[in-house]
Amino acid sequence: MSHTAPPLPTEVPIAQDATIIGLVGLAHASSHFAHLLLPLMFPVFMKEFGLSYSELGFLMTVFFVVSGLGQASAGFVVDRLGARPMLFVALSIFIVACSTAATVTGYGGLLVVAALAGLGNATFHPVDFTILNQRVSAGRLGYAFSAHGLTGNLGWAAAPVFFATISSLSSWRMAYLAAAVMYVCILLLLIVQRDHLATQVAASDRDGPVEHSMAFMKLPVVWWCFGFFLISTMTLAVVQSFSVSILKAMHGVSFEAATLTLTAYMLCGALGMFVGGFVAARTSSSDRVVALAMGAGAALLVLCGTGVLGAAASMAVLASTGFAIGIAGPSRDMMIKKATPKGATGRVYGMVYSGLDVGFAVSPMIFGLFMDRGWFGATLVGAAVTLSLSVVAALGVGRRTPGSRVA
Repeated sequence: MSHTAPPLPTEVPIAQDATIIGLVGLAHASSHFAHLLLPLMFPVFMKEFGLSYSELGFLMTVFFVVSGLGQASAGFVVDRLGARPMLFVALSIFIVACSTAATVTGYGGLLVVAALAGLGNATFHPVDFTILNQRVSAGRLGYAFSAHGLTGNLGWAAAPVFFATISSLSSWRMAYLAAAVMYVCILLLLIVQRDHLATQVAASDRDGPVEHSMAFMKLPVVWWCFGFFLISTMTLAVVQSFSVSILKAMHGVSFEAATLTLTAYMLCGALGMFVGGFVAARTSSSDRVVALAMGAGAALLVLCGTGVLGAAASMAVLASTGFAIGIAGPSRDMMIKKATPKGATGRVYGMVYSGLDVGFAVSPMIFGLFMDRGWFGATLVGAAVTLSLSVVAALGVGRRTPGSRVA
């Protein structure tokens, strides 16, 4: 017999929806914060442990391979056990990962941290979207997806400031201990507010065929969604992992200025998410919104990669790229929702968003080689090429979504 979330009334108070959106947004921000636990300290690790760009890139490959494999599996677990317990487990793993990072003495320890953080990250998308789709009013889902993406970008934006500030005041090891304390506080808050995070658990179908739970994988649109996330995420991985080093190498800007540019990129992305929420709520052509926004972002990246801009202009244009890509976020999530079969939210989101992890895993290895050879501009142009390919993938999803317009 399945457990169910409290039934929602026909007219859900906006305060109730807002609370759920806020709690899920906080959880999402914490997962995005974890994406940068290691990359922000790459310059420190290079000096402290004598590592190369390729070795540092491999740390992120480990993170996202573990996250991707875990995420594809986590969707099935979320559908069977519920989203809330998986969320609590994930935050507990982040606490362990940050505590371990504070004590590492070499590359082996960093690999352990990467694996732990990746495991913690694995459950968030199937958990978040299961809670939002089940607990938030249908008419407010566009805004919920906007807030979800916005808080994720805020998590990215907060991480550089958090680590730079605490490291400068104390040490990089103390910064990791502070991050562990932060995750403890978030976990305690969500436990206190746990009633808002209850979800319906999928009932087992004893009379159905054994392969029933895997039937969604036969749908071509699911794999087009997977491909879209894989390709588009490769661009984001370049910005997160290497933009600081690229700006320093191409334009001689300081570490602090380059780090603030990364923060500005994330903040612009959050603003784009906010605007994109209104766009997503007012248009049914989600794939076309995604394609236009991603295309604009690719053009801006090419401009940065050419090297014709000065330091200040390059930093400004790179930050504005985040706004263009951010606009696509809520429409992207609506695009995936439309392609998701009923009753398979956790499984589909787990599988599709594992493409995000694959993109994050592959990109540092490829573009880390570019960086080791000093191809800094080519790294940004390569990121623009992958973003352009995601335009094709988004339009492919739209054409293959049941009930979509005929191209």
